[in-house]
Amino acid sequence: MSTKYFAPRGGHPGQDQLLTDRAIFTEAYAVIPKGTMRDIVTSYLPFWDQTRLWVIARPLSGFAETFSQYIMEVQPGGGSDRAEPDPDAEAVLFVTGGTASLSVNDQTHELTPGGYAYLPPSSGWTLHNRGGELLTFHWIRKAYEPVEGLDTPDVLVLNENDITPTPMPGTEGRWATTRFVDPADLRHDMHVTIVTFEPGGVIPFLETHVMEHGLYVLEGKAVYNLNNDWVEVEAGDYMWLRAFCPQACYAGGPGRFRYLLYKDVNRHMALPRRA
Repeated sequence: MSTKYFAPRGGHPGQDQLLTDRAIFTEAYAVIPKGTMRDIVTSYLPFWDQTRLWVIARPLSGFAETFSQYIMEVQPGGGSDRAEPDPDAEAVLFVTGGTASLSVNDQTHELTPGGYAYLPPSSGWTLHNRGGELLTFHWIRKAYEPVEGLDTPDVLVLNENDITPTPMPGTEGRWATTRFVDPADLRHDMHVTIVTFEPGGVIPFLETHVMEHGLYVLEGKAVYNLNNDWVEVEAGDYMWLRAFCPQACYAGGPGRFRYLLYKDVNRHMALPRRA
């Protein structure tokens, strides 16, 4: 089965179109549909040439607390030799189109669609589009939380097409997760995975747990239950879920439903301090 990775293309709707869309922003969750990712809402970054991006999550009161997430669009010849200005920031990159030339630790890697890279803090990575096609990729950033006695994670460069998804028990493969990092590796304080549902696959209960989530739909469509609201989502949509937001989904088909998932893991909960 061919693998699909949706990426926004910008543009601007005509004056004759209705402005109503499926965008939702609540204290428990947000849905940013693909129709909102237009030219007018792009951003730019210092030291990134021929590059624009859509910011789909950022630390903000009442919104994401642990991470930021960008959809990057780099023209041929574009890129950056000063990609990450924050020495405490770790990153995950996931390529959805084109080819990224990633340099880190004196090695250069070519990331094609499905390509994944984990980049620890202060790794001094650079990235360029040296091909002839538009490069699109997700860039997920988090301030790394070091733990005394645990080393910083190593650089990882992988591709999802080389990894066998892990089926959830009792689902006969209808619900599976592609994991790029060993869940038992406590050096990591975030996981970015790909979750796949075959038609008819479900999350059969309302998950309610501590992890904050960011979900970008790569392929297909489904109905998601978010804090007891049923919301239809499709390829190109983004969902943010705060910690403990009840969540479940049903993938009705006709094809697979797949999303890129961020969550924070493996650390104690920060406690307030008395003055």
